[in-house]
Amino acid sequence: MKYYNQRNIVFFSVFLLVNCQVKAQQELPADKNATKETVNLYNNLQKLASKGFMFGHQDDLAYGVNWKYEQGRSDVKEAAGDFPAVYGWELGGLELDHPKNLDAVPFETMQQFIQQGYDRGGIITISWHAYSPLGNKKSAWDTTHGTVATILPGAVNHELYKSWLDKVAIFLHSLRGKKGEAIPVLFRPFHELTGSWFWWGQRQCTAEEFKALWKFTFQYMRNEKKLNNLLWVYNTSGDFKTAEEFMERYPGDDMVDMLSFDTYQYGDNSQSNSFAEKTNHLLSIVQSIADKKHKLTALAETGYEAIPQTNWWTDVLLKAVGDNKISYVLVWRNHGYNEGMKKMHYYAPYKGQTSAADFQKFYQHEKTLFEKDAAREKLYQ
Repeated sequence: MKYYNQRNIVFFSVFLLVNCQVKAQQELPADKNATKETVNLYNNLQKLASKGFMFGHQDDLAYGVNWKYEQGRSDVKEAAGDFPAVYGWELGGLELDHPKNLDAVPFETMQQFIQQGYDRGGIITISWHAYSPLGNKKSAWDTTHGTVATILPGAVNHELYKSWLDKVAIFLHSLRGKKGEAIPVLFRPFHELTGSWFWWGQRQCTAEEFKALWKFTFQYMRNEKKLNNLLWVYNTSGDFKTAEEFMERYPGDDMVDMLSFDTYQYGDNSQSNSFAEKTNHLLSIVQSIADKKHKLTALAETGYEAIPQTNWWTDVLLKAVGDNKISYVLVWRNHGYNEGMKKMHYYAPYKGQTSAADFQKFYQHEKTLFEKDAAREKLYQ
């Protein structure tokens, strides 16, 4: 038997103690085989939430009000002096081999924008408005009852659904940093799942069917496609009232990394705090669940179309977040003038817009984090 003197025993004990403490501090996401960068992002997002929340914008680099595909442009940057910390992108149409997504962004161009945002230290989140698997070019907004049941294992459209996941996996695998590392992605499939306007919605399938769909998707992407750069985002609409309603379709702690919901302001809120109060209350419900489960949280989609209220950013959105420790808030895209709706359709200010001055105050607030802030945190290291 090897002889250990007292000094060796003390040294070895200290080594074990320090090693265990380091491991205890480094928690793993739902995918226990997650890449180093993904694990680092997961842990750093947990810590960052105590400092403030990141600001995000959908399709930020692709277009803005009165411009499209001009390298280096961003309505957020031109209004605040900095890029958003979180970039939202959408994969709808990829499953049907479309060259552009449902918002007309070419997937090849999107790939480049994602790499640019990541290289500067930003965060990437991706949603997927998949077309209906029932065919006939039915969109994600098809509400035929029972659609989910047709793509579960053993069902008539299961192989079709697997082929869709294969195409999504190819795109996600293509997202690489300068050193060839897989870019971590906050993946948000089946979003607004408690609403009833998509084929995966609450009235279109049972809770057990939805959980089965999530479980298969998670396991297929992780085990079969070896996508270990995803953090999985559970996302409801903002119509829940209790923790039980929010969690009714929750697939399990071992398949979710972030809890989130979407909610938008409608109508004139200048004389009322109803939107801020409701959103803050809903965030507090989600936060209480996340604290117990040690999950990340986010306000994954929000905004006020055309932002007519001059002080909306500091008097409404900041109050909506309040003291909740969330990872990010993302406002929707800046489409500009919408011919179909005959009105302006944008959710972030551009230079000179009515709320731009207030957005500057929002940017300077100690709790709001933009891309420069995210880059300083070195979230992937």
